[in-house]
Amino acid sequence: MDAFGYLLQGFSVAATPANLGYVFLGCVLGTVIGVLPGIGPAAAIALLLPITYGVEPTSALIMLAGIYYGAMYGGSTTSILINTPGESSSVMTALDGYRMARNGRAGAALAVSAIASFVAGTVSVILLTLLAKPLAAFALRFGPAEYFTLMLFAMTSVAALTGPSLPRGLLSLFLGLMLATVGIDLQSGQQRFTFNLPELQDGIGFVVVVVGLFALAEVFSGLEDLLRGRPEVVRLSGSLWLTRDEWRRSVMPIVRGTGIGFFKGVLPGAGATIATIVSYSVERMLSRERHRFGTGMIEGVAGPEAANNASTGGAMVPLLTLGVPGSGSTAILLAAFIMYGLQPGPMLFEKRPDLVWGLIASMYIGNVVLLILNLPLVGVFVRLLRIPIGLLLPMVISISAIGIFAVSGNVFELWLALGFGLLGYLFRRLDVPVAPLVLALVLGGMVEQSFRQAMTISGADPTVFLRSPICIVFLCASALALAVPVLWRLWRRARPASA
Repeated sequence: MDAFGYLLQGFSVAATPANLGYVFLGCVLGTVIGVLPGIGPAAAIALLLPITYGVEPTSALIMLAGIYYGAMYGGSTTSILINTPGESSSVMTALDGYRMARNGRAGAALAVSAIASFVAGTVSVILLTLLAKPLAAFALRFGPAEYFTLMLFAMTSVAALTGPSLPRGLLSLFLGLMLATVGIDLQSGQQRFTFNLPELQDGIGFVVVVVGLFALAEVFSGLEDLLRGRPEVVRLSGSLWLTRDEWRRSVMPIVRGTGIGFFKGVLPGAGATIATIVSYSVERMLSRERHRFGTGMIEGVAGPEAANNASTGGAMVPLLTLGVPGSGSTAILLAAFIMYGLQPGPMLFEKRPDLVWGLIASMYIGNVVLLILNLPLVGVFVRLLRIPIGLLLPMVISISAIGIFAVSGNVFELWLALGFGLLGYLFRRLDVPVAPLVLALVLGGMVEQSFRQAMTISGADPTVFLRSPICIVFLCASALALAVPVLWRLWRRARPASA
């Protein structure tokens, strides 16, 4: 009842006309930013933080939080329509969302994305209200060894369960890990695989890779179709809403994705990217038609989108209760708290309950605002697919170039993106999945650091990864993920013989 009373007090703060205006402004800015590749929620909050100078702290934090979860909503739009993920957590949505669009179900993909985001975002805020302190205490049990095994499971599950074969998935995974080592080693300070190019000293940016592998590879495929005289015809027949069968198939993925996303968000450093990957892998494992994933399965959109937005509420748990950022975006929010002379943690709940609960209440309101903003625009977004291919491809190139150049201002990265576009096109021709490469690039640095920290703490004893029940569970899950495709293939080969 205490939490409920404080929440009512929070609504009295968040529902003032001024704060409602800040909620709306943050949601609109976040949605627009989420559409642009490269400028994710963390960069958006950092860029817009100076404009909050002089604004009352509660109102400023409400607007910044709106930008945070608004960007999570917006990132799915270009993933579904033009196969250009706005940020890393939207990559998994692109795998099936874009194929749904090409199959004439863009409206259903956008609608289930908005609905899953609303449901997951609302449930995650409810869980934030009720379970913040106990879940934050459990998250503190994760050390370097636990994080290493967690990320190992995330990578092996995607490599094993994405694509037509395990060897191709592992090839993509190892290539991504190799790319993640490019740059300056954080511990020794030595350059690794930079070929004496100053532009590679900071490593290969995620935006460059994902734009090349997804957006530019799609452009090359479209050009091939044009040159061969067989341009793909986009079918826009059918309802812009979900059918009864699509509703039935979406419910449980949304439920599971919400649970996965919230729990992953609570773990400091896990982020929404891992949540979407685990959700996609779980839906593929549980499906009776797992071979159809990647061809336009609505479960592959509903689950990751729910996980993506549920992680926002989860990431606020360690931030508000412990002062520990759960993601890059909440790290920027922590800087905003400190800028206003506030230290998130248990004492903040005692000293400034109006601010804390006003911020939490604004997240309820923001999810409703985002649903109202996005659902009526489904038909408008789908009309983008009516643009002739000769105009659509230059538009994709323009959006991609703007997204890359706006982040770094470096022409070298434009050429690098072109190279990854050719690699993505080659992967398509050879039927090699790109998701393991992207995941390994995102997690490679964290995997290496967690492994080094665990080995340093244990005195180079590898049994440190077997001392914790959490580590053992993740290691067994990784082994199972690698074994499932092999056992499945052996079973299919044995079926005709036994019959």
